[in-house]
Order: sequence, then structure tokens, then C-alpha cells
Amino acid sequence: MANSPAFDPFNQSFTLLTPDGPPINITIPELDEFILYSVQISINYAAQLGASLLFLVVLLLLTKPEKKKSPVFIINSVALVLNVLRTLLQCLYFTGPFSETYAYFSLDYSKVSTSDYANQVAITVLTLLLLICAELSLLLQVHVVCITLRQIFQRLIFALSIIIAGLAVSFRLTFCIENAKYILALKSLFPLEWLASATNIATSISICWFCAVFVIKLGFALNQRKRLGMGTVGPLRIVFIMGCQTLIIPAIFSIIEYFVPLPSMDSNVLSLVVIFLPLSSLWASASIDNRKRLSAQPKSQGRLLGSDGSDGFAVTGPLVDEKFLIEPLSPSTTATTRTSHSSLVHSTNAKHGRVDFDLEAQKLAEFGDQRRK
Repeated sequence: MANSPAFDPFNQSFTLLTPDGPPINITIPELDEFILYSVQISINYAAQLGASLLFLVVLLLLTKPEKKKSPVFIINSVALVLNVLRTLLQCLYFTGPFSETYAYFSLDYSKVSTSDYANQVAITVLTLLLLICAELSLLLQVHVVCITLRQIFQRLIFALSIIIAGLAVSFRLTFCIENAKYILALKSLFPLEWLASATNIATSISICWFCAVFVIKLGFALNQRKRLGMGTVGPLRIVFIMGCQTLIIPAIFSIIEYFVPLPSMDSNVLSLVVIFLPLSSLWASASIDNRKRLSAQPKSQGRLLGSDGSDGFAVTGPLVDEKFLIEPLSPSTTATTRTSHSSLVHSTNAKHGRVDFDLEAQKLAEFGDQRRK
């Protein structure tokens, strides 16, 4: 048979014997497909695990002590911890008894322990908690970013944000419950594909909505500063860039899931969001620290160096107002900027002959006073 011209050595089959059932014939391509799937999805989750763990350490080490008590920092840190646990349990699943060759092809999970079932249910619960943390973080940041808008627009945007976030969490909660039931009953998850797809779409729409609000508002702020001759400020530009990144990249992974034959690409969406959200804060803070060090140098030295710390952009206004630019990432710190904003408003009003050019600073200062009261 091996010498037959019709013999294909890459398409051979072998038989698995079962204790009390008919034998199972398996082809080499089927075995290759199973192995390739396990390797690809393990690499996917391992990469998410490494990135989340690494950035959690970086976040804890580089965040200033006074900012570690802010609600957004706590939520972002908890989200990273949850994502580390989620991806770790996923890696354990694909290296555990559920993914053994005989158990997979024969559907015989008699050697799977109770703890393995518990791990699988825990993954679905951790994914739900991770989404809740991400939505809370986005709600807090959008609320502070929109604090300078008129009250009617604030309420409208925040109400829509709550509705969209609630729908995403509701879909995830439903899928979590049904998924747990199917796991414990050892049923195929194919009947839940529509629910999983709907959950992915709802999550993607939610993330895109929040990031679009965030990016549009910051884009208007950048344009306003440019028209007033104040230049594009480094930290604000950084937050704008990261907002665009948080909007575009997770959306790409959500769409790729339906067109690229790679397993579980949609699982990267939440991982990217919980990594990108605190990354913008760290980047902007580092930019501000660098600018403060440069501003502390003698003016003559600064001219000789030809550096203004603005990442290639000219700085035409005082540096004291830049703290508020990253405060959408930390609502608790907006109360400390009133004095610097007031001086900035008066000095620039005299220069430009207008009284309303820096509404951002005035509104954030008023918001800070309200929080202190």
C-alpha cells in the first residue's frame, strides 16, 4: 500500500480505541489542525499575559505616590491584575487535561478534575469583571474630559455612555452565565456563537464610543490652543495620540476576528484597552517632568541647547498650566490647579484681548473647587 501511487503519507489515519464505544478514526490533517490551533491560541494568550504583567510592574513602579490613590489608577491596576489572571488560566486550559489529544477527540473528560472546571468558569467571570473595570475607567475619564461642556451636553454624553456601557456589560453577563452552564454540562459551545459575536460587537462599539468622545474633545482643545497661538502642548498631544490608538487598534482586532483564521483574536481587545489606558497617563507625566526640568534651567542655557521640552513644538505659554492636561486620567487632582489657571487666564486675556479663550482652565478650576467642598 505504501508503494501505491494513490497513497498519500500526509493524509494517513489512525485509530483510537475507547473503553466502551466504537473506535475513532483520526486523520493526520485533523491532528495537525488540533495541534496548530492549540499552539496559536497559547501564543496569543501568553503574549497578552506577558504584556499585562510587564505593564502592571511598570505602572506600579513609575506612578507617583500621590497619584496611586486616584480612582482611575486603582481601577486600571485592578484591570491589569484581572487580565493577568484571565490569560494565565487560559494558558493553563490549553496545557491541561481539557486539551489532551484523547480527551479532545473522544470527548472523554473523565480525568478532568473539579479544579479544572472551576478554572474554566473563573475565566468567564474574570472576563466579565475585566470589562466592568474597563468601562468604569472609560466612564471616569470621559466624565472629566467633558466637564467643560455645557451641562446639557454633559448629561447627554454621560447618559449615552452609561447606556452603551450597560449594554456591553449586559451582553457579557449573559454570555458569562450561559458559557458557565455549557462548561459544567460539557456541551459544545457552537450554539452560543451568535451570543459570543454579539458580545464582541457590543464591547467594540462601547470602546469606540468612549474613545471617540475622548479624541474629539481633545482634538477641539488642541485646535483651540493652536488658533490662539498657544502651540500644541506635548502632554495634550500625547493623550490625543493614545486616545486614537485606544480607538483604532482594538477595533482592528475586533474586525480581524471575522476575516482572519486566527483563534480568539477578539480576546486581545480588552487586553489592549487595559494596557493603553494607563499608558497615556505615564507617557504624559514623563513629558511634563521633562518639561519642568528644562524650564528650571537658566534661560541662556535653554537658548543654547535649543530645547523647549515640547517634543518639537514651540511653547508660547507658561508651563504651569500643563498639569491639568493629563488630569482627565485622574479626576481627584483637578482641585490643585486653580491658582495657576487663574494667572494664566489673566495674563493671556491681556495679550489676546478676550475673556473666554481658556474655558478649559476656568471650568476645571471650578470643578476642583466643587470637589474640595
